[in-house]
Amino acid sequence: MARLAFVLLMAFAASASAQQQGRRQDLGREQRQMTQEERQRMRDDMRDAYRQRQERPQKARQQQMSPEERGRLRRDIEDANREMRR
Repeated sequence: MARLAFVLLMAFAASASAQQQGRRQDLGREQRQMTQEERQRMRDDMRDAYRQRQERPQKARQQQMSPEERGRLRRDIEDANREMRR
């Protein structure tokens, strides 16, 4: 009896596995492949975006604040928080 239960369990597991593999293949078929023109357009877009990123001025990068600027900013934030509580 135990062997029969084991065989049935193995058969059930094998059928479930086969069904999952079939679903994976169906999902792959549903996904549309990119055409050559779409691939080229994507490459061009990425190249343009990279060029624009390089052309941006280096000042756009954040610089470390001086201690005076940090203190001023901290006071401004504390004042704004006090005003919001009122």
